[in-house]
Amino acid sequence: MIHAPRRVFGHFGEWMQGRLMPDGEVALITLPCRALWVQIETDGAANADSAMFPPDQLARFRHALRLGAAPWPRLSSNIPPGCGAGASSATLTALAYGAGFSGPPMDLAQACLDIEGATDPLMWPAPDAMIWASRSGRIVDTVPPPPPCVIVGGYWGAPERTDAFDTAFPDISDLITPWCAAARSGDLSSLGRLASISASRCTALRGPRDPMADLAEDLGALGVVRAHTGSARGLIFRPDSVPEGSTAALEIAGLNGVFQFATGLA
Repeated sequence: MIHAPRRVFGHFGEWMQGRLMPDGEVALITLPCRALWVQIETDGAANADSAMFPPDQLARFRHALRLGAAPWPRLSSNIPPGCGAGASSATLTALAYGAGFSGPPMDLAQACLDIEGATDPLMWPAPDAMIWASRSGRIVDTVPPPPPCVIVGGYWGAPERTDAFDTAFPDISDLITPWCAAARSGDLSSLGRLASISASRCTALRGPRDPMADLAEDLGALGVVRAHTGSARGLIFRPDSVPEGSTAALEIAGLNGVFQFATGLA
């Protein structure tokens, strides 16, 4: 059993995402972001609610989780949809918690998968401590989460909603073993390099081109992260090492909604 939180946090793209071998399934390591959230409200004020999903989908979701007749909660959210930040997964997870769900995270993940077709592992307390197959809703492997770090990021280009049938992602199978080794040793420099490789492969295959690699070089970032579907883009820094003017540099380069947040073991 789990204790239902009042807030479900989103993510900010992925540390990496792609296919496990050229014809393998799509898997990812999500990048949790506690600055983005869906919140269960008790005062009736809301700007996001169950209207994101058709009634027939919500009825199927309710049945899968055996929620009975409990009303859906009112929600508020600051997650922009279509930006690769988990708006739909976080909303479904918050709806379930607010309606009384207290079962295993995997049950919730499978119910979300049935509605979305591809889901993020936001129902786990450490979603970045796993390699997650987002189209089949299974944990491929577990790995220590990255060490503490800071992401400075924003949104590049138009929103892009995830298509669950889209499997046109680059092969990242060669990145998994070095990622696990670097995560276990807390080697943020290597993790930043691997995240950058995943991001660059995705950009080369799927686009759109962005200024992140140049910004990383100019600002001395350890690497680049992106939403492999969606507009979220970010730079990786060690804690207390974000250069002054980083936010302005991203804004000048054309990113919108620029902000920074801590992630990793912190």
